[in-house]
Amino acid sequence: MKKIILLCLTGIFAFSLVQSQETKESGAYYCSKKKSAMSQQSLSTLKETLTGGPAHKYDVLSYTMNLNIYNSFFSPYPKNYAAKTIILIKVDTTLNFINLDADTTSLKIDSVRMAGVSFTHINNILTVQLNRTYNPGEQFQVKVCYHHNNVTDGAFYASGGHVFTDCEPEGARHWFPCWDKPSDKALLDITVKVPSTALLGSNGALVDSIINGDTLTYHWSSAQPIATYLMVMSARLNYNLDIIYWHKISNPDDSIPLRFYYNPGEDPDYIESILPDMTTYYSENFIEHPFQKNGFATLNSDFYWGGMENQTLTSLCPDCWYESIVSHEFAHQWFGDMITCGTWADIWLNEGFATWTEAFWIEKTLGYTGYKNQIFSDASYYLSNNPGWAIYVADWAYNTPSVGILFNLAITYDKAACALHQIRYLLGDSLFFQTLKAYCADTNLQFKSAITADFNAKVNEVSGADYDWYFTDWIYQPNHPIYQNKYSIDSAGNGRWNITFQASQVQTNPAFFRMMLNFSVVFADLTDTTFRVMNDANNQIFTWAFNKKPIRFYFDPNDEIVLKQGSTVLGVSGSENLEGFHLYQNIPNPTSNTTKIVYELKKDSHIHLDIMDISGKIIASPVDENAVQGKHWVDVDCSTFAPGIYFYTMHAGDYNQTRKMIITK
Repeated sequence: MKKIILLCLTGIFAFSLVQSQETKESGAYYCSKKKSAMSQQSLSTLKETLTGGPAHKYDVLSYTMNLNIYNSFFSPYPKNYAAKTIILIKVDTTLNFINLDADTTSLKIDSVRMAGVSFTHINNILTVQLNRTYNPGEQFQVKVCYHHNNVTDGAFYASGGHVFTDCEPEGARHWFPCWDKPSDKALLDITVKVPSTALLGSNGALVDSIINGDTLTYHWSSAQPIATYLMVMSARLNYNLDIIYWHKISNPDDSIPLRFYYNPGEDPDYIESILPDMTTYYSENFIEHPFQKNGFATLNSDFYWGGMENQTLTSLCPDCWYESIVSHEFAHQWFGDMITCGTWADIWLNEGFATWTEAFWIEKTLGYTGYKNQIFSDASYYLSNNPGWAIYVADWAYNTPSVGILFNLAITYDKAACALHQIRYLLGDSLFFQTLKAYCADTNLQFKSAITADFNAKVNEVSGADYDWYFTDWIYQPNHPIYQNKYSIDSAGNGRWNITFQASQVQTNPAFFRMMLNFSVVFADLTDTTFRVMNDANNQIFTWAFNKKPIRFYFDPNDEIVLKQGSTVLGVSGSENLEGFHLYQNIPNPTSNTTKIVYELKKDSHIHLDIMDISGKIIASPVDENAVQGKHWVDVDCSTFAPGIYFYTMHAGDYNQTRKMIITK
């Protein structure tokens, strides 16, 4: 019985290209850097009920704010202003006082009124004593009159004629008293006094703007609830404003405004030209755009990274009209704004989904190959920068981590996006997009919040299968599998052949990840077949029988399990020594023009070299000849290849090896 030994590589990604993409092209990169860099103070002063801290005994239904920030637009650009906020509350548990988040450095409480009769403001907690005991189901209003102090607090900014807020994760408490957790979403009605030459945008729809002398009063109101960290003011003296309209799919006669606030000298024309198409694309694949309006506002150098997805009015860094940033931040209007992460442990439902959608937008313009290249880029950055914690960290539901950890690019953005891509791989496109639509359309989640278990349940519901194992292994566990698989192709006589495959993982924390594995087999007659098996135990052995001779065998042939490492050594025979044969990595890699492929033969052999695209289609065979023992090379002209991921395979007798090549332009 003759044993055929092949060598194959699992997904190893080129970091040099990824570094370029992550720093120059990725909206996720800019979003992560912005949120990691913008400091927030006094996080997690109040705890959710689960923590055992002060129980959240009420539901905030609305905030009605009135602010006068007129003086903040002029030198020396003071950050102090007077304000009043009326909070409408529905009682969940019998209470006669309420606790609110209100930073003691930023805010000075002057008085409480309506149902509030007295207060204390200590250690960033505003405790309001109520006029009586309220029972579950009752509603009441508390009016808080306060001043914002002239301090820099990472939430309220005023400089150079620009005034804006920026709140994620828990910065809203710096500019108004609130229950500052993502799970408690409320309506917002905000009235703001500014100079008559200023434009001010906020959440929801513009009710009116009234000029009185040199003062302009804006009134914005949202018809949908908002998480406190997504409430925003963005204002500037001599702002530019363009308004275009997107016509709804459900009713083309109805439209929503898309507002673009931008600084003098900037040009948002390209983004204005593509945003209607982007809105349609997201609406077709998720649900129809869910809000009254949408828009973007560029800020000043105090907001020096990327974007922030405030509900219906995204903040951008100065002149950051980049398609990658816009596609990422706009995706948050569905994933993060319409459906908000229930706790900070579930932040991947915001950032991972937006990062995946950024790649999905590329798919619209560059096809699946373009999408997959971006996913490879995300995976490569994670694999090179993995800090070692899980996508979901249970403690974050109770204790908000530092922004550098919470918004870690490798985990919260890139790994999470790749985990979502792997769900697409598991379900197939039809069920996957049905799942996204069902998740977005679920009235128990829509305009509310979701936790990871909710999305897990939606995957199970739509697919009709149990995918709890995937969330347990890939979302709740840290790290990723490192495969060291083996296989052999053996003649069983009488024209029958067996392929034996052992799926082995060698990482230690955790020791094993369950996964559906795909395989591809090419036969001597050049026909092929693909199949899938469930790998639910480490060192699991599979054997398949065929009635014709297999000549090539590929594990995860399209590299859909992107969160993995390890070159796979396959079925080395004890009686056959193939040392001395070797296929080297092409140089340079990535390449845009010509690259050199070097290979080494331990004996005179017939050498065959194929180059395949990501689908496995052979697009070139630069070598097919008899060659003598020793080292050889071939220069390959890649100038006509489309940018993307390619593989090249060397066949020399019984020796086979595959490597990855990246083509750029």
